[in-house]
Amino acid sequence: MKPNAYDIKEKIGVVFQDVAVFEELTVYENIDYFCGLYIKDKEKRKQYIEDAIELVGLEEFKKFHPKQLSGGLLRRLNIACGIAHKPSIIFLDEPTVAVDPQSRNNILDGIKKLRDNGATILYTTHYMEEVEIICDRVIILDKGKVLATGSTDELKELAKIEEKVTVEVNDLLSTYIEKIKELENVHEVTYNGNILLVTYKKGKNNLVSMIDYLKKESIKYNKIYAERPTLNDVFLELTGKELRD
Repeated sequence: MKPNAYDIKEKIGVVFQDVAVFEELTVYENIDYFCGLYIKDKEKRKQYIEDAIELVGLEEFKKFHPKQLSGGLLRRLNIACGIAHKPSIIFLDEPTVAVDPQSRNNILDGIKKLRDNGATILYTTHYMEEVEIICDRVIILDKGKVLATGSTDELKELAKIEEKVTVEVNDLLSTYIEKIKELENVHEVTYNGNILLVTYKKGKNNLVSMIDYLKKESIKYNKIYAERPTLNDVFLELTGKELRD
């Protein structure tokens, strides 16, 4: 792309992981500057700025400078600057890193609105739950290589496990853990703190079987529940569970 290819650039929005705004400008002025790179009509730009501010929930902070904003608000400003000109293709690089839960929810809601309004979004993240919320199609990358691609449901089919049963139980003896490993369909058993996690290779009544086993052994537990494999399970299965730098 040539430096002067503004007809292409105006269709693209980029939000980097590192916040890139001007400290000497207010929230409104920052958004106005970045939007003004592509939108020259003043009245149109004014409306676009207000739309961006509403989208990320910064209505009460228009006159604030970046140094006056919390980390979550600063990231929301960063997003507003990148999307204020209403691009049709938006690149988002880990926009929710190190933000509080409320800001994270606000950011994700804003991204879903952009998607629902017709924008094509390329979203990079390590948080698989965000992928499940936002993405229609997923690519799992590891060390620069594509390991899998497809919808979230298609990727979940790659998991070697069929079901996970989680049990909150105190002081479970290792002898019981070994016995659970020998139960039908069991793939893996871990016990950390007071959480027993049993993964199954197949079967649909594993929760009932586990409850029956705990009852038979007179093992008291606080709660128990079952769930299908998540996208995070698939990610760890494909990339490995060892620590990364």
